Amino acid sequence: MRTVNGSVRFVEFQRDQLDELIVMWRRSFETALDIVDPHPIADQKEYFEERLLGAYDVRVALSGEQVVGFIAASAAAVAQLYIHVDYQGQGIGSQLLDWAKARSDGSLWLYTFERNRRAQRFYEQRGFRVTARGFEEDWQLEDIRYEWSRSNDDTTGTA
Repeated sequence: MRTVNGSVRFVEFQRDQLDELIVMWRRSFETALDIVDPHPIADQKEYFEERLLGAYDVRVALSGEQVVGFIAASAAAVAQLYIHVDYQGQGIGSQLLDWAKARSDGSLWLYTFERNRRAQRFYEQRGFRVTARGFEEDWQLEDIRYEWSRSNDDTTGTA
């Protein structure tokens, strides 16, 4: 367990965090994209439990007992990275991404939506490079594929 500024700690996901994590994830997603997610909460929980937990390790950021962020990552990819809207800009996302980089095989890929300019800046400042642009069918939004490689990482403070 690590802390950022003495108040945020990083732990493995526990099932009793699911409801709070989903609410935080949805609010962060909707705020970042300026949309309303039309999917029922139950569908998002099912996606998390069946698609993310089965394929990715999930790390959660807690302030006290409040879920303030999470990352779902494998040795090759970052599937999800979201920070509570009230906790953005405090280094939590960087710490979670550094965790994913440290446990990677030396490279990672991820997607973000074209309209999420803040996420683009975040990833680019941390050594990720655009490798493709496309269109995400489910959301009907343009997306960007990013890749990071330890051998090409010229950022400071990364794992």
